[in-house]
Amino acid sequence: MNIAQEYIEGLKKAYHDNGLGEEWDAFAAVMHGADKTDLETLQKLYPEMPESLIQLLSIVDGTYWREYEGKQYGIYFLGSDLEEYPYYLLSSQEMTDIEDFDWLKDYIDREFGEDVEIDDKIIDDADKMCWLHFSDCMNNGGTSQLFIDFSPAPGGTKGQIVRFLHDPDELAVIAESFDEYLQMLMEDAYCFIHNDDYDD
Repeated sequence: MNIAQEYIEGLKKAYHDNGLGEEWDAFAAVMHGADKTDLETLQKLYPEMPESLIQLLSIVDGTYWREYEGKQYGIYFLGSDLEEYPYYLLSSQEMTDIEDFDWLKDYIDREFGEDVEIDDKIIDDADKMCWLHFSDCMNNGGTSQLFIDFSPAPGGTKGQIVRFLHDPDELAVIAESFDEYLQMLMEDAYCFIHNDDYDD
């Protein structure tokens, strides 16, 4: 069992343990992996894309109001260092369609000075950025987004996971790799899954 499979098995258990087994089972019955062409296109854009993300997308191609068998599903699939705060996994096509990060460039170039906290492991030249946006938080990404950073500062690690937080604005490295990121969520017992978020 690879880390992606291990992660999903643990996620299934977390849904069931939190009284949300019906929601997970309905989604699991229809979810499928990314189209081969979509995955190949994404890999061409990001040749250093981690194997564990490829494995994850090969099982489930997004949970961000993603349509499977004619029905849209919004399933919380990921978390971050923000305690109990859930995120969606973007689909391979959504990751591919994000062509630029213009809104982030002023942050990266440190245009806001000390008003925005930015990790020293993050590059300070937006023209050299190579980031893969793979996840949006529960409010459609308005508060937080997650990225794989292939262009770190000298003190960083290629493939590190960056979390953007809005209000107060912040860019922080939360894991040195996608594998480490998934492991962090598993060790935290998928704390972002809780019944309250699914109450209507």
